[in-house]
Amino acid sequence: MRAILLPWPQRLLLAGVLGGLAGWASQAHLFWQQDEHVYDQLVGGWDYTPDDSLAIVAIDERSLQQLGQWPWPRGTHARLLDRLHEAGARRVALDLMFPEPDRKDATQDEELAAAIKRSGNVVLPVLAASASDAAVPEELLPVPVLASAARTLAHTDIEVDGDGVARGLYLKAGVGSAYWPALGLALSGKDGPVPGLGDPAPETASPYQWRRDNYVRLRYAGRPGTFPQVSYIDVLEGRLPPGLLRDRRVIVGMTASGIAPRLLTPTSRESWMSGTEYQANVASMLLGGRVILPLPPGVQSGMVIALVALCALGMTQRRLSPLRVTAAALALPLLLSLVLLRGFDLWFAPVAAVAGVMLMLLAWGLWQMRYWRRQANRDPLTGLANRMRFEEALRLEYEAARRSGRPLSLVLIDLDNFKHYNDTFGHHVGDLVLQQTARMIGELARRPRDLAARFGGDEFALVLPDTSSEGAIQLIEALLVRVRQAGIAVGKGRQARISVTAGLGTVVPDADSLPSQLFRATDAALYQAKAAGRDGYQVAPAG
Repeated sequence: MRAILLPWPQRLLLAGVLGGLAGWASQAHLFWQQDEHVYDQLVGGWDYTPDDSLAIVAIDERSLQQLGQWPWPRGTHARLLDRLHEAGARRVALDLMFPEPDRKDATQDEELAAAIKRSGNVVLPVLAASASDAAVPEELLPVPVLASAARTLAHTDIEVDGDGVARGLYLKAGVGSAYWPALGLALSGKDGPVPGLGDPAPETASPYQWRRDNYVRLRYAGRPGTFPQVSYIDVLEGRLPPGLLRDRRVIVGMTASGIAPRLLTPTSRESWMSGTEYQANVASMLLGGRVILPLPPGVQSGMVIALVALCALGMTQRRLSPLRVTAAALALPLLLSLVLLRGFDLWFAPVAAVAGVMLMLLAWGLWQMRYWRRQANRDPLTGLANRMRFEEALRLEYEAARRSGRPLSLVLIDLDNFKHYNDTFGHHVGDLVLQQTARMIGELARRPRDLAARFGGDEFALVLPDTSSEGAIQLIEALLVRVRQAGIAVGKGRQARISVTAGLGTVVPDADSLPSQLFRATDAALYQAKAAGRDGYQVAPAG
Protein backbone atom coordinates (compact mmCIF):
# COMPACT_ATOMS: atom_id res chain seq x y z
CA MET A 1 0.00 0.00 0.00
CA ARG A 2 1.29 3.43 -0.90
CA ALA A 3 2.53 5.66 1.91
CA ILE A 4 1.29 9.17 2.46
CA LEU A 5 4.02 11.61 1.52
CA LEU A 6 3.86 14.64 3.82
CA PRO A 7 6.00 17.78 3.88
CA TRP A 8 8.64 17.71 6.58
CA PRO A 9 6.93 20.27 8.86
CA GLN A 10 3.77 18.16 8.89
CA ARG A 11 5.75 14.99 9.50
CA LEU A 12 7.56 16.53 12.44
CA LEU A 13 4.31 17.93 13.83
CA LEU A 14 2.59 14.55 13.56
CA ALA A 15 5.56 12.78 15.13
CA GLY A 16 5.71 15.33 17.95
CA VAL A 17 1.98 15.22 18.73
CA LEU A 18 1.67 11.43 18.75
CA GLY A 19 4.97 10.97 20.58
CA GLY A 20 3.96 13.55 23.17
CA LEU A 21 0.59 11.85 23.75
CA ALA A 22 2.27 8.48 24.21
CA GLY A 23 4.87 10.00 26.56
CA TRP A 24 2.11 11.61 28.62
CA ALA A 25 0.24 8.30 28.79
CA SER A 26 3.42 6.60 30.00
CA GLN A 27 4.06 9.29 32.62
CA ALA A 28 0.45 9.07 33.83
CA HIS A 29 0.59 5.24 33.97
CA LEU A 30 -2.61 4.95 31.93
CA PHE A 31 -1.68 1.45 30.81
CA TRP A 32 -0.17 0.17 34.05
CA GLN A 33 -2.30 -2.97 34.13
CA GLN A 34 -1.31 -3.93 30.58
CA ASP A 35 2.33 -3.13 31.36
CA GLU A 36 2.23 -5.33 34.44
CA HIS A 37 0.70 -8.15 32.42
CA VAL A 38 3.65 -7.92 30.01
CA TYR A 39 6.03 -7.80 32.96
CA ASP A 40 4.48 -10.90 34.53
CA GLN A 41 4.83 -12.80 31.27
CA LEU A 42 8.49 -11.86 30.99
CA VAL A 43 9.51 -12.66 34.58
CA GLY A 44 7.00 -15.38 35.47
CA GLY A 45 9.27 -18.21 34.36
CA TRP A 46 12.57 -16.41 34.77
CA ASP A 47 13.80 -18.49 37.69
CA TYR A 48 17.28 -18.76 39.09
CA THR A 49 19.01 -20.87 41.70
CA PRO A 50 18.49 -19.08 45.05
CA ASP A 51 21.41 -18.13 47.24
CA ASP A 52 22.38 -21.27 49.13
CA SER A 53 23.09 -19.37 52.34
CA LEU A 54 19.39 -18.68 52.93
CA ALA A 55 16.98 -20.86 54.90
CA ILE A 56 13.52 -20.44 56.40
CA VAL A 57 12.52 -21.57 59.86
CA ALA A 58 8.79 -22.00 59.34
CA ILE A 59 6.13 -21.54 61.96
CA ASP A 60 4.00 -24.16 60.25
CA GLU A 61 0.90 -26.18 61.15
CA ARG A 62 2.97 -28.93 62.83
CA SER A 63 4.72 -26.41 65.07
CA LEU A 64 1.41 -24.85 66.05
CA GLN A 65 -0.03 -28.26 66.86
CA GLN A 66 2.86 -29.17 69.15
CA LEU A 67 3.55 -25.81 70.79
CA GLY A 68 -0.04 -24.70 71.20
CA GLN A 69 -2.05 -21.64 70.34
CA TRP A 70 -0.35 -18.55 68.98
CA PRO A 71 1.23 -16.33 70.29
CA TRP A 72 3.83 -18.39 72.05
CA PRO A 73 5.75 -17.21 75.09
CA ARG A 74 8.76 -15.12 74.18
CA GLY A 75 10.93 -17.48 76.12
CA THR A 76 10.17 -20.04 73.41
CA HIS A 77 11.67 -17.71 70.79
CA ALA A 78 14.64 -17.18 73.09
CA ARG A 79 15.29 -20.93 73.13
CA LEU A 80 14.98 -21.03 69.34
CA LEU A 81 17.59 -18.27 68.98
CA ASP A 82 19.94 -20.18 71.24
CA ARG A 83 19.49 -23.27 69.07
CA LEU A 84 20.23 -21.24 65.95
CA HIS A 85 23.29 -19.71 67.60
CA GLU A 86 24.54 -23.16 68.55
CA ALA A 87 23.90 -24.34 64.97
CA GLY A 88 26.19 -21.58 63.68
CA ALA A 89 23.62 -19.37 61.90
CA ARG A 90 25.35 -16.33 60.42
CA ARG A 91 22.38 -13.96 60.75
CA VAL A 92 18.79 -14.36 61.93
CA ALA A 93 15.77 -12.24 60.98
CA LEU A 94 12.81 -12.69 63.28
CA ASP A 95 9.84 -11.80 61.05
CA LEU A 96 7.69 -11.47 64.18
CA MET A 97 6.31 -8.35 65.80
CA PHE A 98 6.89 -7.50 69.48
CA PRO A 99 5.40 -4.00 69.76
CA GLU A 100 4.16 -4.38 73.37
CA PRO A 101 5.70 -5.78 76.57
CA ASP A 102 4.62 -9.22 77.70
CA ARG A 103 1.81 -8.36 80.13
CA LYS A 104 1.68 -11.78 81.75
CA ASP A 105 5.37 -12.30 82.52
CA ALA A 106 7.84 -9.41 82.31
CA THR A 107 10.75 -11.84 82.52
CA GLN A 108 9.86 -13.16 79.07
CA ASP A 109 11.06 -9.94 77.43
CA GLU A 110 14.30 -10.04 79.40
CA GLU A 111 14.84 -13.68 78.44
CA LEU A 112 14.31 -12.97 74.73
CA ALA A 113 16.52 -9.84 74.87
CA ALA A 114 19.31 -11.89 76.48
CA ALA A 115 19.07 -14.51 73.73
CA ILE A 116 19.19 -11.79 71.10
CA LYS A 117 22.35 -10.40 72.67
CA ARG A 118 23.95 -13.80 72.85
CA SER A 119 23.31 -14.33 69.14
CA GLY A 120 24.60 -10.88 68.29
CA ASN A 121 23.23 -11.08 64.77
CA VAL A 122 19.43 -10.79 65.07
CA VAL A 123 17.30 -8.48 62.92
CA LEU A 124 13.89 -7.38 64.26
CA PRO A 125 11.07 -5.87 62.19
CA VAL A 126 9.48 -2.43 62.16
CA LEU A 127 5.95 -2.02 60.85
CA ALA A 128 4.21 1.13 59.61
CA ALA A 129 0.67 1.40 60.95
CA SER A 130 -1.99 4.10 60.94
CA ALA A 131 -2.40 6.02 64.15
CA SER A 132 -5.76 6.35 65.85
CA ASP A 133 -6.71 9.38 63.74
CA ALA A 134 -5.91 7.41 60.54
CA ALA A 135 -4.07 10.45 59.19
CA VAL A 136 -0.51 10.13 60.46
CA PRO A 137 1.26 6.76 60.40
CA GLU A 138 3.41 5.54 63.22
CA GLU A 139 6.22 3.03 63.44
CA LEU A 140 5.54 -0.08 65.46
CA LEU A 141 8.97 -0.90 66.88
CA PRO A 142 9.87 -3.80 69.13
CA VAL A 143 9.71 -2.95 72.80
CA PRO A 144 12.84 -1.01 73.83
CA VAL A 145 14.51 -3.88 75.65
CA LEU A 146 14.34 -6.01 72.50
CA ALA A 147 15.14 -3.18 70.07
CA SER A 148 18.29 -2.26 71.96
CA ALA A 149 19.47 -5.86 71.92
CA ALA A 150 18.98 -6.37 68.17
CA ARG A 151 21.79 -5.93 65.69
CA THR A 152 19.50 -3.80 63.54
CA LEU A 153 15.86 -3.01 62.88
CA ALA A 154 14.28 -3.32 59.44
CA HIS A 155 10.93 -2.41 57.88
CA THR A 156 8.51 -5.05 56.59
CA ASP A 157 6.49 -2.74 54.29
CA ILE A 158 5.51 -4.94 51.34
CA GLU A 159 4.54 -3.11 48.15
CA VAL A 160 1.41 -4.61 46.57
CA ASP A 161 0.21 -3.24 43.23
CA GLY A 162 -3.36 -2.27 42.46
CA ASP A 163 -4.14 -5.71 41.06
CA GLY A 164 -3.03 -7.42 44.27
CA VAL A 165 0.34 -8.68 43.01
CA ALA A 166 3.64 -7.97 44.79
CA ARG A 167 6.21 -7.08 42.13
CA GLY A 168 8.54 -4.64 43.84
CA LEU A 169 9.55 -3.04 47.10
CA TYR A 170 11.24 -0.02 48.62
CA LEU A 171 14.57 -1.03 50.10
CA LYS A 172 14.45 1.92 52.52
CA ALA A 173 11.46 3.38 54.41
CA GLY A 174 10.64 5.29 57.56
CA VAL A 175 8.55 8.10 59.06
CA GLY A 176 9.88 11.47 57.93
CA SER A 177 12.76 9.96 55.99
CA ALA A 178 13.66 6.53 54.65
CA TYR A 179 16.19 5.24 57.18
CA TRP A 180 15.07 1.64 57.90
CA PRO A 181 16.36 -1.02 55.50
CA ALA A 182 13.96 -3.65 54.20
CA LEU A 183 14.01 -6.85 56.24
CA GLY A 184 15.43 -8.81 53.30
CA LEU A 185 18.15 -6.19 52.82
CA ALA A 186 19.11 -6.37 56.49
CA LEU A 187 19.10 -10.18 56.35
CA SER A 188 21.46 -10.16 53.35
CA GLY A 189 23.98 -8.02 55.22
CA LYS A 190 24.88 -6.22 52.00
CA ASP A 191 26.85 -3.02 52.53
CA GLY A 192 27.45 -0.12 50.18
CA PRO A 193 25.06 1.96 48.06
CA VAL A 194 21.46 0.77 47.97
CA PRO A 195 20.05 0.48 44.43
CA GLY A 196 16.64 1.70 43.28
CA LEU A 197 14.66 4.73 42.18
CA GLY A 198 14.46 7.73 44.44
CA ASP A 199 11.68 8.74 46.79
CA PRO A 200 8.57 9.52 44.73
CA ALA A 201 7.25 11.88 47.41
CA PRO A 202 8.03 15.59 46.96
CA GLU A 203 10.61 17.26 49.12
CA THR A 204 7.84 19.30 50.75
CA ALA A 205 6.07 16.16 52.05
CA SER A 206 5.18 16.15 55.72
CA PRO A 207 7.96 14.90 58.03
CA TYR A 208 5.29 12.82 59.76
CA GLN A 209 4.47 10.78 56.66
CA TRP A 210 5.79 7.32 55.88
CA ARG A 211 8.53 7.95 53.32
CA ARG A 212 9.91 5.31 50.96
CA ASP A 213 13.03 5.26 48.84
CA ASN A 214 15.13 3.00 46.60
CA TYR A 215 12.32 1.27 44.70
CA VAL A 216 13.29 -1.92 42.85
CA ARG A 217 11.45 -4.70 41.08
CA LEU A 218 11.81 -7.98 42.92
CA ARG A 219 13.18 -10.87 40.90
CA TYR A 220 11.80 -14.01 42.46
CA ALA A 221 13.92 -17.15 42.62
CA GLY A 222 10.90 -19.25 41.73
CA ARG A 223 7.55 -20.46 42.92
CA PRO A 224 6.64 -20.80 46.63
CA GLY A 225 8.70 -23.53 48.27
CA THR A 226 11.91 -22.67 46.40
CA PHE A 227 13.91 -21.92 49.56
CA PRO A 228 14.86 -24.71 52.00
CA GLN A 229 12.53 -24.75 54.98
CA VAL A 230 12.78 -26.40 58.35
CA SER A 231 10.04 -26.57 60.93
CA TYR A 232 10.26 -24.32 63.99
CA ILE A 233 9.55 -27.26 66.28
CA ASP A 234 12.34 -29.33 64.74
CA VAL A 235 14.88 -26.57 65.36
CA LEU A 236 13.60 -26.00 68.87
CA GLU A 237 13.88 -29.68 69.77
CA GLY A 238 17.25 -30.17 68.06
CA ARG A 239 16.07 -32.64 65.47
CA LEU A 240 18.11 -31.16 62.58
CA PRO A 241 21.19 -32.80 61.05
CA PRO A 242 24.42 -31.21 62.31
CA GLY A 243 25.71 -28.42 60.11
CA LEU A 244 22.41 -27.89 58.27
CA LEU A 245 22.13 -24.25 59.37
CA ARG A 246 25.82 -23.47 59.77
CA ASP A 247 26.77 -20.12 58.22
CA ARG A 248 23.21 -19.67 57.00
CA ARG A 249 21.13 -16.52 56.85
CA VAL A 250 17.94 -17.63 58.56
CA ILE A 251 14.56 -15.95 58.51
CA VAL A 252 12.00 -17.07 61.07
CA GLY A 253 8.39 -16.44 60.21
CA MET A 254 4.84 -17.61 59.69
CA THR A 255 3.99 -20.05 56.92
CA ALA A 256 0.91 -21.71 58.44
CA SER A 257 -2.22 -21.09 56.44
CA GLY A 258 -4.73 -18.79 58.08
CA ILE A 259 -2.05 -16.96 60.10
CA ALA A 260 0.76 -16.12 57.67
CA PRO A 261 0.35 -13.11 55.38
CA ARG A 262 -0.28 -14.34 51.83
CA LEU A 263 1.00 -12.70 48.68
CA LEU A 264 0.45 -13.14 44.97
CA THR A 265 3.55 -12.76 42.82
CA PRO A 266 4.30 -13.01 39.09
CA THR A 267 5.64 -16.52 39.75
CA SER A 268 2.84 -17.67 42.04
CA ARG A 269 -0.50 -16.67 40.55
CA GLU A 270 -1.99 -20.10 41.36
CA SER A 271 -0.48 -20.40 44.87
CA TRP A 272 0.21 -17.98 47.69
CA MET A 273 3.62 -16.96 48.96
CA SER A 274 4.20 -16.17 52.62
CA GLY A 275 5.67 -12.84 53.69
CA THR A 276 8.63 -14.74 55.13
CA GLU A 277 9.50 -16.31 51.78
CA TYR A 278 9.01 -12.91 50.15
CA GLN A 279 11.75 -11.50 52.40
CA ALA A 280 13.97 -14.49 51.59
CA ASN A 281 13.54 -13.63 47.91
CA VAL A 282 14.60 -10.05 48.62
CA ALA A 283 17.78 -11.23 50.34
CA SER A 284 18.57 -13.76 47.59
CA MET A 285 18.07 -11.16 44.87
CA LEU A 286 20.43 -8.71 46.59
CA LEU A 287 23.06 -11.32 47.34
CA GLY A 288 23.05 -12.47 43.72
CA GLY A 289 23.04 -8.98 42.22
CA ARG A 290 19.76 -9.66 40.44
CA VAL A 291 17.95 -6.41 41.22
CA ILE A 292 15.54 -5.25 38.48
CA LEU A 293 15.59 -1.48 38.17
CA PRO A 294 12.67 0.35 36.54
CA LEU A 295 13.80 3.06 34.16
CA PRO A 296 13.61 6.57 35.64
CA PRO A 297 10.35 8.29 34.64
CA GLY A 298 12.10 10.79 32.36
CA VAL A 299 14.02 8.05 30.53
CA GLN A 300 10.89 5.89 30.27
CA SER A 301 8.83 8.71 28.75
CA GLY A 302 11.68 9.79 26.46
CA MET A 303 12.03 6.30 25.03
CA VAL A 304 8.28 6.05 24.43
CA ILE A 305 8.27 9.42 22.66
CA ALA A 306 11.27 8.43 20.52
CA LEU A 307 9.74 5.09 19.49
CA VAL A 308 6.39 6.60 18.49
CA ALA A 309 7.99 9.57 16.73
CA LEU A 310 10.27 7.28 14.71
CA CYS A 311 7.25 5.20 13.72
CA ALA A 312 5.36 8.33 12.63
CA LEU A 313 8.30 9.51 10.55
CA GLY A 314 8.80 6.06 9.05
CA MET A 315 5.17 5.65 8.04
CA THR A 316 5.20 8.95 6.15
CA GLN A 317 8.27 8.06 4.08
CA ARG A 318 7.50 7.03 0.51
CA ARG A 319 10.50 4.69 0.36
CA LEU A 320 9.33 2.63 3.34
CA SER A 321 6.38 0.24 3.46
CA PRO A 322 3.94 1.57 6.10
CA LEU A 323 2.77 -1.94 6.97
CA ARG A 324 6.34 -3.13 7.53
CA VAL A 325 7.12 -0.03 9.56
CA THR A 326 4.00 -0.63 11.64
CA ALA A 327 4.82 -4.30 12.24
CA ALA A 328 8.34 -3.37 13.29
CA ALA A 329 7.13 -0.48 15.44
CA LEU A 330 4.57 -2.67 17.25
CA ALA A 331 7.18 -5.35 17.95
CA LEU A 332 10.05 -3.01 18.84
CA PRO A 333 8.78 -1.79 22.26
CA LEU A 334 8.11 -5.37 23.36
CA LEU A 335 11.46 -6.57 22.04
CA LEU A 336 13.24 -3.64 23.68
CA SER A 337 11.50 -4.40 26.97
CA LEU A 338 12.61 -8.05 26.77
CA VAL A 339 16.21 -7.18 25.89
CA LEU A 340 16.55 -4.58 28.65
CA LEU A 341 14.98 -6.88 31.22
CA ARG A 342 16.78 -10.11 30.43
CA GLY A 343 20.06 -8.56 29.33
CA PHE A 344 20.47 -5.56 31.62
CA ASP A 345 17.99 -6.06 34.52
CA LEU A 346 16.13 -2.88 33.50
CA TRP A 347 12.35 -2.63 33.20
CA PHE A 348 10.90 -0.60 30.32
CA ALA A 349 7.09 -0.45 30.32
CA PRO A 350 6.22 -0.89 26.62
CA VAL A 351 2.44 -0.57 26.33
CA ALA A 352 2.26 3.23 26.03
CA ALA A 353 4.62 3.02 23.05
CA VAL A 354 2.54 0.21 21.50
CA ALA A 355 -0.62 2.27 22.06
CA GLY A 356 1.04 5.28 20.42
CA VAL A 357 1.97 3.17 17.39
CA MET A 358 -1.60 1.85 17.18
CA LEU A 359 -2.89 5.42 17.36
CA MET A 360 -0.49 6.31 14.57
CA LEU A 361 -1.76 3.34 12.58
CA LEU A 362 -5.36 4.49 13.09
CA ALA A 363 -4.52 8.05 12.05
CA TRP A 364 -2.59 6.76 9.05
CA GLY A 365 -5.50 4.49 8.06
CA LEU A 366 -8.03 7.32 8.25
CA TRP A 367 -5.70 9.60 6.37
CA GLN A 368 -5.09 6.91 3.77
CA MET A 369 -8.83 6.39 3.32
CA ARG A 370 -9.28 10.12 2.84
CA TYR A 371 -6.41 10.14 0.34
CA TRP A 372 -7.81 7.28 -1.73
CA ARG A 373 -11.29 8.75 -1.58
CA ARG A 374 -9.92 11.97 -3.01
CA GLN A 375 -8.00 10.01 -5.60
CA ALA A 376 -11.16 8.14 -6.59
CA ASN A 377 -12.81 11.51 -7.39
CA ARG A 378 -9.81 13.13 -9.06
CA ASP A 379 -8.47 12.99 -12.59
CA PRO A 380 -4.89 11.70 -12.30
CA LEU A 381 -3.47 13.73 -15.22
CA THR A 382 -4.89 17.18 -14.51
CA GLY A 383 -5.76 17.01 -10.82
CA LEU A 384 -9.30 18.25 -11.51
CA ALA A 385 -12.40 16.40 -10.38
CA ASN A 386 -13.27 13.42 -12.58
CA ARG A 387 -16.58 12.62 -14.26
CA MET A 388 -18.00 10.74 -11.25
CA ARG A 389 -17.31 13.68 -8.96
CA PHE A 390 -18.68 16.10 -11.57
CA GLU A 391 -21.98 14.24 -11.88
CA GLU A 392 -22.35 14.00 -8.10
CA ALA A 393 -21.61 17.73 -7.63
CA LEU A 394 -24.03 18.72 -10.40
CA ARG A 395 -26.82 16.68 -8.83
CA LEU A 396 -26.19 18.05 -5.33
CA GLU A 397 -25.91 21.68 -6.46
CA TYR A 398 -29.01 21.30 -8.63
CA GLU A 399 -30.99 20.17 -5.56
CA ALA A 400 -29.52 23.02 -3.49
CA ALA A 401 -30.48 25.56 -6.17
CA ARG A 402 -34.00 24.10 -6.26
CA ARG A 403 -34.34 24.61 -2.49
CA SER A 404 -32.80 28.09 -2.41
CA GLY A 405 -34.25 29.48 -5.63
CA ARG A 406 -30.80 30.71 -6.64
CA PRO A 407 -29.35 30.33 -10.15
CA LEU A 408 -26.98 27.53 -11.07
CA SER A 409 -24.62 27.88 -14.04
CA LEU A 410 -22.92 25.06 -15.92
CA VAL A 411 -20.06 25.60 -18.36
CA LEU A 412 -18.85 22.84 -20.74
CA ILE A 413 -15.47 23.46 -22.38
CA ASP A 414 -13.69 21.66 -25.23
CA LEU A 415 -10.09 22.05 -26.34
CA ASP A 416 -10.03 23.02 -30.03
CA ASN A 417 -8.27 20.61 -32.39
CA PHE A 418 -6.77 18.57 -29.58
CA LYS A 419 -6.12 15.59 -31.84
CA HIS A 420 -3.83 17.82 -33.91
CA TYR A 421 -1.45 18.31 -30.96
CA ASN A 422 -1.23 14.58 -30.30
CA ASP A 423 -0.73 13.69 -33.98
CA THR A 424 1.74 16.50 -34.76
CA PHE A 425 3.80 16.86 -31.60
CA GLY A 426 3.17 13.61 -29.74
CA HIS A 427 1.20 12.58 -26.68
CA HIS A 428 3.66 14.24 -24.32
CA VAL A 429 2.78 17.64 -25.74
CA GLY A 430 -0.89 16.64 -25.72
CA ASP A 431 -0.66 15.93 -21.99
CA LEU A 432 1.01 19.29 -21.40
CA VAL A 433 -1.80 21.03 -23.30
CA LEU A 434 -4.40 19.28 -21.17
CA GLN A 435 -2.58 20.10 -17.93
CA GLN A 436 -2.07 23.76 -18.81
CA THR A 437 -5.68 24.19 -19.90
CA ALA A 438 -6.91 22.40 -16.78
CA ARG A 439 -4.85 24.74 -14.59
CA MET A 440 -6.44 27.83 -16.16
CA ILE A 441 -9.94 26.35 -15.86
CA GLY A 442 -9.30 25.26 -12.28
CA GLU A 443 -8.31 28.81 -11.33
CA LEU A 444 -11.84 29.96 -12.21
CA ALA A 445 -13.33 27.75 -9.46
CA ARG A 446 -12.45 30.23 -6.71
CA ARG A 447 -15.26 29.66 -4.24
CA PRO A 448 -15.50 26.58 -1.97
CA ARG A 449 -18.51 25.13 -3.79
CA ASP A 450 -17.29 25.86 -7.33
CA LEU A 451 -16.09 22.76 -9.13
CA ALA A 452 -13.76 22.34 -12.09
CA ALA A 453 -13.75 18.90 -13.69
CA ARG A 454 -12.37 16.90 -16.58
CA PHE A 455 -15.06 14.47 -17.68
CA GLY A 456 -13.66 13.35 -21.04
CA GLY A 457 -10.47 13.27 -23.10
CA ASP A 458 -10.39 17.00 -23.95
CA GLU A 459 -13.67 17.97 -22.29
CA PHE A 460 -13.90 20.08 -19.16
CA ALA A 461 -16.71 21.50 -17.03
CA LEU A 462 -17.36 24.19 -14.46
CA VAL A 463 -20.20 23.91 -11.94
CA LEU A 464 -20.92 27.40 -10.56
CA PRO A 465 -23.55 27.54 -7.77
CA ASP A 466 -25.28 30.85 -7.02
CA THR A 467 -23.96 32.27 -10.31
CA SER A 468 -26.06 34.16 -12.86
CA SER A 469 -25.58 33.90 -16.59
CA GLU A 470 -23.87 37.30 -16.64
CA GLY A 471 -21.36 36.23 -13.97
CA ALA A 472 -20.59 33.00 -15.82
CA ILE A 473 -20.12 34.91 -19.12
CA GLN A 474 -17.46 37.09 -17.47
CA LEU A 475 -15.57 33.98 -16.40
CA ILE A 476 -15.79 32.41 -19.87
CA GLU A 477 -14.60 35.54 -21.63
CA ALA A 478 -11.66 35.86 -19.22
CA LEU A 479 -10.81 32.21 -19.87
CA LEU A 480 -10.92 32.60 -23.66
CA VAL A 481 -8.59 35.58 -23.55
CA ARG A 482 -6.15 33.89 -21.24
CA VAL A 483 -6.06 30.69 -23.31
CA ARG A 484 -5.46 32.63 -26.51
CA GLN A 485 -2.52 34.40 -24.92
CA ALA A 486 -1.05 31.19 -23.59
CA GLY A 487 1.16 28.96 -25.64
CA ILE A 488 2.91 25.71 -25.17
CA ALA A 489 6.51 24.87 -26.09
CA VAL A 490 6.67 22.16 -28.77
CA GLY A 491 10.38 22.37 -29.63
CA LYS A 492 13.39 24.68 -29.61
CA GLY A 493 12.03 28.18 -29.94
CA ARG A 494 8.65 26.92 -31.15
CA GLN A 495 5.32 27.47 -29.42
CA ALA A 496 1.85 26.26 -30.39
CA ARG A 497 -1.25 28.33 -29.82
CA ILE A 498 -4.23 26.75 -28.13
CA SER A 499 -7.88 27.74 -27.85
CA VAL A 500 -11.08 26.48 -26.27
CA THR A 501 -14.79 26.58 -27.05
CA ALA A 502 -17.45 26.79 -24.36
CA GLY A 503 -21.16 26.35 -23.87
CA LEU A 504 -23.04 27.96 -20.99
CA GLY A 505 -26.34 27.08 -19.37
CA THR A 506 -27.98 28.79 -16.41
CA VAL A 507 -31.15 27.70 -14.65
CA VAL A 508 -33.18 28.30 -11.53
CA PRO A 509 -34.53 24.75 -11.08
CA ASP A 510 -38.22 24.16 -10.53
CA ALA A 511 -39.91 21.14 -9.04
CA ASP A 512 -40.14 19.23 -12.30
CA SER A 513 -36.74 19.93 -13.89
CA LEU A 514 -33.73 17.59 -13.85
CA PRO A 515 -29.94 18.09 -13.92
CA SER A 516 -29.77 16.17 -17.19
CA GLN A 517 -31.89 18.88 -18.86
CA LEU A 518 -29.35 21.54 -17.89
CA PHE A 519 -26.51 19.33 -19.14
CA ARG A 520 -28.18 18.70 -22.51
CA ALA A 521 -28.98 22.38 -23.02
CA THR A 522 -25.39 23.38 -22.18
CA ASP A 523 -23.98 20.65 -24.42
CA ALA A 524 -26.14 21.89 -27.29
CA ALA A 525 -24.80 25.42 -26.76
CA LEU A 526 -21.24 24.03 -26.87
CA TYR A 527 -21.85 22.39 -30.25
CA GLN A 528 -23.40 25.58 -31.57
CA ALA A 529 -20.21 27.42 -30.59
CA LYS A 530 -18.12 24.79 -32.37
CA ALA A 531 -20.26 25.08 -35.48
CA ALA A 532 -19.79 28.83 -35.39
CA GLY A 533 -16.02 28.48 -35.78
CA ARG A 534 -14.69 27.55 -32.35
CA ASP A 535 -12.60 29.78 -30.02
CA GLY A 536 -15.80 31.28 -28.63
CA TYR A 537 -18.87 30.48 -26.60
CA GLN A 538 -22.64 30.20 -26.82
CA VAL A 539 -25.28 30.63 -24.13
CA ALA A 540 -28.15 28.16 -23.95
CA PRO A 541 -31.62 29.70 -24.02
CA ALA A 542 -33.17 30.18 -20.60
CA GLY A 543 -35.40 27.22 -19.87
